[in-house]
Amino acid sequence: MKTRLNISALVHVNINVSDFDRSRAFYEALGFRMIWMVPPTNSAEVCAAVGMPLYRVKGGLMGLEGVEPPFVIDLLEWQSPNDPAPPYPHLYHRGVARIAMATRDMDADLATLADMGVELVGPPARVLVDGVPVGGRFVCFKDPDGTVLELVEMGPEGFSGRPTAVPE
Repeated sequence: MKTRLNISALVHVNINVSDFDRSRAFYEALGFRMIWMVPPTNSAEVCAAVGMPLYRVKGGLMGLEGVEPPFVIDLLEWQSPNDPAPPYPHLYHRGVARIAMATRDMDADLATLADMGVELVGPPARVLVDGVPVGGRFVCFKDPDGTVLELVEMGPEGFSGRPTAVPE
């Protein structure tokens, strides 16, 4: 019996937002650019495939510029149906908690986030292993709707300071 799927790449990460235009501007400031606007409605077959009733949406796929393979987000404002509840109250809930992205210059990005008025979850930190800092720094912050994003500045040995091979 086969015990592994044939997954070859990450296609996109979906981020639901309350105001597409505001969030599009926010993610453009992070370096994403519009690739394709999604149709505002779709077929009953598509609705069934995503477990939703007939819907109305404003959104698009946005790719991070200069990244290969591409990192793509599917930014969607659900107009009908619509659930105004915030994404989540904390990072220890079940399910997807945050999206981490690498940065080449944490200090410059922190200054840009401050200029944008972006809320940081906490100050930048480094992972500790047996009380010793390893790897680079990371910081978590929130998008306009409270979705938690993370910037990771790799150290010379990578993020964890440990070998990158993962045992099977």
